[in-house]
Amino acid sequence: MTGELTLFDKPADSGNVISRAFCPNCGSAVYSLNSSMSDLIFVRASTIDQPDVIEAQVTVYSSRAPSWDKIDESLQAFPEMPPQGSREVIDDGAMK
Repeated sequence: MTGELTLFDKPADSGNVISRAFCPNCGSAVYSLNSSMSDLIFVRASTIDQPDVIEAQVTVYSSRAPSWDKIDESLQAFPEMPPQGSREVIDDGAMK
């Protein structure tokens, strides 16, 4: 993938800033950044040529999932952001 991206910043429920990168021509979402986790890039699964090589490890904001999107019950799930914050979930190994 090449080219310039446009960033849209918005405060998250936590108060951190989420920056969403998207193509300025077609609007396709590419990745997100979280101001509290500057060492991570959250790549959108829709940008991956072979999404089956990625394996989900935790579900956040499960309460906001549409009824047709069934949540994998074998994964640790949080109705909103985990109470200890997303960094702790990642550091605790749930997303490793």
